[in-house]
Amino acid sequence: MLSFLERNSRGQFFSRGPNVLHQDNSAPQAAFFSPLQKVMLPPNTFQGKVAFITGGGTGIGKGMTTTLSSLGAKCVIASRKLDVLKGTADEISSKTGNKVHAVQCDVRDPVSVKNAVAETIQMAGHPDVVINNAAGNFISPSERLSPNAWKTITDIVLNGTAFVTLEIGKELIKVKKGAAFLAITTIYAESGSGFVLPSASAKAGVEAMSKSLAAEWGRYGMRFNVIQPGPIKTKGAFSRLDPTGTFEKKIIERVPCGRLGTVEEIANLAAYFCSDYASWVNGAVIRMDGGEYVSMAGEFNDLKRVLISLLAILHSDTLMCNYYMKFQ
Repeated sequence: MLSFLERNSRGQFFSRGPNVLHQDNSAPQAAFFSPLQKVMLPPNTFQGKVAFITGGGTGIGKGMTTTLSSLGAKCVIASRKLDVLKGTADEISSKTGNKVHAVQCDVRDPVSVKNAVAETIQMAGHPDVVINNAAGNFISPSERLSPNAWKTITDIVLNGTAFVTLEIGKELIKVKKGAAFLAITTIYAESGSGFVLPSASAKAGVEAMSKSLAAEWGRYGMRFNVIQPGPIKTKGAFSRLDPTGTFEKKIIERVPCGRLGTVEEIANLAAYFCSDYASWVNGAVIRMDGGEYVSMAGEFNDLKRVLISLLAILHSDTLMCNYYMKFQ
């Protein structure tokens, strides 16, 4: 039986192509930065390894699971909605030829996490890869936040990541097995951001946790790294954060690469971080955003808008001058 990658000679296992959702607002320079649709790492990179992914049923989590499964990993995806998980598990398994398991888990509940980890170990073995991807977010002026609103996001993002990481970590220490841990945060975990205060605070806490454990648990054979994605257009996130689509164009205008990112690009970087190719990468926080962060941060970066306006005026003046000279 041919492997999945052998059956797809160009290595294009991504069914959605380069776009998660249709994007029609890319800037002209985006043509220079077309996203690749191939799996980056060699076939069987994760053969014989077990990967545990929270929030693996949709969006970025689904993309990372697809990548790891296509590279030979035995994947376990976990979230609250078991029906969604099972559908995703069956879909990925049919594409990659490798079994994907679905485990119900509410990361906010330590008991639920403990049960999910125990089920994973019994069903697939101790994880070699752990990806904390489960998240929640919404837009709100901070003065309107209730204690429950704050708690809802921080319980999922910060407490959930802690519960999963500590539970699996303790089990791995018992059996003297190492693993690669990866957390998915956001570029505004570094800068902070208005209107998403609980998310920014919780994601910053996740990054501090990852760097702390990178220093402490390296002696147990565990690595901890973080990816900060910039704007990635997934249905779940954008339906909540940009339901009308009006913000998308503004986002693209401030991304030097001229487009939004794709799930596939994050998935390839995640696979690298979790692979043996990155065995000396520990405690790293990598920004992947097409240059958005530095574009917003530079004091004089908005001069490009002034220059564009000046060039337009000069171009217009040149045309008028040429027109005048022509008819003299």
